Amino acid sequence: MRPLSDLVVLDLSIARAGPVAVRLLSDWGADVIRIEAPQQAGAQDVTGNRKGSDAQNLHRNKRGISLDLKTEQGYRLFLRLVEQADIVVENFRVDVKRRLKIDFETLQKVNSKLIYASISGFGQSGPYQNRPGVDQIVQGSSGLMSLTGRPEDQPMRVGIAISDTTAGMFLGQGILLAVLERHRTGIGQWVHTSLLESMLSKLDFQAARYTMSGEVPGRAGNHHPTFAPMGVFEASDGWVNIAASTGKMFRAFCDALGLNELLSDTRFESAAARLEYREALSQIINERTRTLTSEVLVERLNAVGCPCGPIYSVEQAFEDQQARHLRMVQRAEHSELGSLQLIRSPINLSRHPLNEAFDRAAPEHGEHNHEIYQNLGLSLEEIESLERSGVI
Repeated sequence: MRPLSDLVVLDLSIARAGPVAVRLLSDWGADVIRIEAPQQAGAQDVTGNRKGSDAQNLHRNKRGISLDLKTEQGYRLFLRLVEQADIVVENFRVDVKRRLKIDFETLQKVNSKLIYASISGFGQSGPYQNRPGVDQIVQGSSGLMSLTGRPEDQPMRVGIAISDTTAGMFLGQGILLAVLERHRTGIGQWVHTSLLESMLSKLDFQAARYTMSGEVPGRAGNHHPTFAPMGVFEASDGWVNIAASTGKMFRAFCDALGLNELLSDTRFESAAARLEYREALSQIINERTRTLTSEVLVERLNAVGCPCGPIYSVEQAFEDQQARHLRMVQRAEHSELGSLQLIRSPINLSRHPLNEAFDRAAPEHGEHNHEIYQNLGLSLEEIESLERSGVI
């Protein structure tokens, strides 16, 4: 029994943010039922090929059914599923879920204990509530792209779907908060967040610079915006990250690399001074670091308590000895694709040692129709009739 094994989740979400939230639940034992519309000829998963790496990593550990919510029979079946569910996760536009009669107010009348979780681009109300919101757009409208890249270049997107995954993580946390409160009150509630809310929160200290003092931060490239030296530096065989931001770290850094003359230079005598003269400081440091290999820099600086690390490709990151020790890759068995290597949850619980494999690979379209609808009380004949009529 894993921590969430007593929860049943109906997953109506598409795109990425909703499934990220659901994945948190399914990885820790929740019985997640992914509900999709009956498949049309040539239709693909929103991530592309449903047998591809993205879809498999996003939807592992779920069961899957097909169901047309726009039909009377399909809607009645959905309400029967809701009666037995703990959580519904969706990312429909406000007007769509009301038109389909699957909004929180409607479903709470069916199941007062239901936790209804919504994710959107810009929020459930306000002037942008019906705008389509995807990661790239919100990276721009949240201010994130104005902080990413070099000052002299155009704004730059982050190389992952960071607003999607951040919103999914926050929604997952919100769901767990609602589960905890339901244990005390016996009542469900509506949990919702958006890509925009999540990214404005994720800006963290950069946002607080504006909200507290009116300071508008800009792009600092690979330098930390408020500390120096902290950023990317040249090695003889590539690049490394170095963080010598505190006085203690800076002294250790200078001593380890034979740069003790910096300690007596008035331009670098304080954290504020080092930030003011960052360009001059970086030039001196690079002249020294480019004479040493990245391996030497990593070993020498970490040994004296000054953080330093390599800049890896994705392949190098997963093949690094620490990543391999942490067993971040976990197996999933697929009936057609064989043994898949996917990315495990980064959460570690002492009472739950790491599994050797996921419970299941991502489901095929409607793969568990018979299993789930029979558990709902339908006969085989009724299920086949629903298939012929296109309801499932």
